[in-house]
Amino acid sequence: MRRTEQKMPRLTRLIALTLTLLAGVMGPAQAQNANPYAPRMIVNDRAITNFEVTQRMNLLRVLGSPGNLEETALDALIEDRLRLDAAAAQGLSLDDEQLQAGLEEFGARGNLSADQLLQFMAGNGISREALVDLIEPQLLWREVVRNRFGPRSQITESEIDRAVALSSRSGGARVLLSEILLRADTPAFQQQSQALAERLVREITTPEAFAAAARRYSVSGSSGRGGRIDWLELSNLPPQLASIVLSLGPGEVSDPIPITNAIALFQLRAIEELDAGTPETLSVEYAQFLLPEDGAAEAARIATRIDTCDDLYGVAKDLPEERLLREVKPVAEIPQDIALELAKLDTGETTTIRSGGTVSLLMLCGRTTQASEDVDRDAVRNRLRNQRLASYADGYLAELRADAIIRTP
Repeated sequence: MRRTEQKMPRLTRLIALTLTLLAGVMGPAQAQNANPYAPRMIVNDRAITNFEVTQRMNLLRVLGSPGNLEETALDALIEDRLRLDAAAAQGLSLDDEQLQAGLEEFGARGNLSADQLLQFMAGNGISREALVDLIEPQLLWREVVRNRFGPRSQITESEIDRAVALSSRSGGARVLLSEILLRADTPAFQQQSQALAERLVREITTPEAFAAAARRYSVSGSSGRGGRIDWLELSNLPPQLASIVLSLGPGEVSDPIPITNAIALFQLRAIEELDAGTPETLSVEYAQFLLPEDGAAEAARIATRIDTCDDLYGVAKDLPEERLLREVKPVAEIPQDIALELAKLDTGETTTIRSGGTVSLLMLCGRTTQASEDVDRDAVRNRLRNQRLASYADGYLAELRADAIIRTP
């Protein structure tokens, strides 16, 4: 017994010395990252721990999320902290019954009860707390958006009439838009671009002023044309953007719209109602061939050699599988920056886009459409209202992020 008592302090000192040496080898940041409960990021006064990042990564993996899971998880957790801050500012919170209802709603998407959902997640190493951390900010955010923007999201009867007329089988529409896309692929650029976009909305009063701002500030390929886009079928636009366009009069400029890695402004130049209606676009098939940041010239060369999306398989032969992406998605689920570019294309046409340090050759493979049936005015009202609320919500979240203090500990 005495021998054991003598050895224990030695063992304790040895462990402490080992940890000290390990921390010295790893450096303070690495040692901190090795601690699962150490803060990885501070958002205002709310910490995000390494454990939370790992759990969110596991959850994204189970849900089949593509891309860099660590970056996606950290970005989502940052936005969730901002949503919680906004809810706290309004004095909002959830009780156990509301959280349970949220779990039931989430599980129902996969035809699972809340208990089945929790069992499934636990089997994949995901705790109930991690699932609640995903659901709670979303539930609270709904109330934040409704409270803040509810009165502004009301849809008038004339707006419903216009939406019905423009999407019906007996009357379609096309629009002439101008665009300004401002870079927002880092927190610093996002903050600068949000402030610039708000200033431009206040200052621009004419098409000439919009064109001048597009030439000066826009990172879109249309900047050299003053942001002018050719005629677009309204049914090809992302639903959220189509809803915003419907609320504009000729010459009016939209509020800033956050899209992937950018903040957008649109000016309606003209709208034309058509006698022959354009069927609603249900889904879009498209392909992306990914190139390095300096690959714009290569993308242009490839574009001259292909006529269909199938031709890209020959280009991507012997390359890593992730270099070529081909997807079929409902319009509402396509990232808005990609959806906007696809709306400008006919089947078989290509364009080049930049995002996150890469260049992509984007090609439209085809669209699946369906003509509208008998119109449910309440359904149209709800769709327009939800799209308008989504636009307000995205803009508000971008403002919160631009104003937040986000730092590593």
